[in-house]
Amino acid sequence: MTAADFRRIALNLEGVEEYSHAGFPAFRVGGRKFASLASQAQGYGNLMLTLEQQAAFVEEAPGIFLPIPGGWGRMGHTHIRLAAANEDVLTGALRTAWKLRVDKNAKTSRKNPHAAERRGATDKKRGKRSL
Repeated sequence: MTAADFRRIALNLEGVEEYSHAGFPAFRVGGRKFASLASQAQGYGNLMLTLEQQAAFVEEAPGIFLPIPGGWGRMGHTHIRLAAANEDVLTGALRTAWKLRVDKNAKTSRKNPHAAERRGATDKKRGKRSL
């Protein structure tokens, strides 16, 4: 798989938009990031997972998944080796990160129904937009 495949699969998930995060392609749903291509030069895509999800992916396919080094990895951020992944693995991993973000967004919305509206207003103030 390639960065182009990562982008194609991510953008086919419901409600996903691509934007630039620190100059790198990133993907969000409901205004919140769930994946990026910040490490594509090293051959990786990045996924935002729980620690439990990260551990399961790494245990099942250590040649494909690895925690991002440092503090980000200790929070569940996970590399996927694009060249080692096939379409099903990449799709499943992106769908897992996407679903986690969708579920978190729903939980936040139930607690504070105006939070998503404020996030959108903040993004507009900062000049963020979809690519």
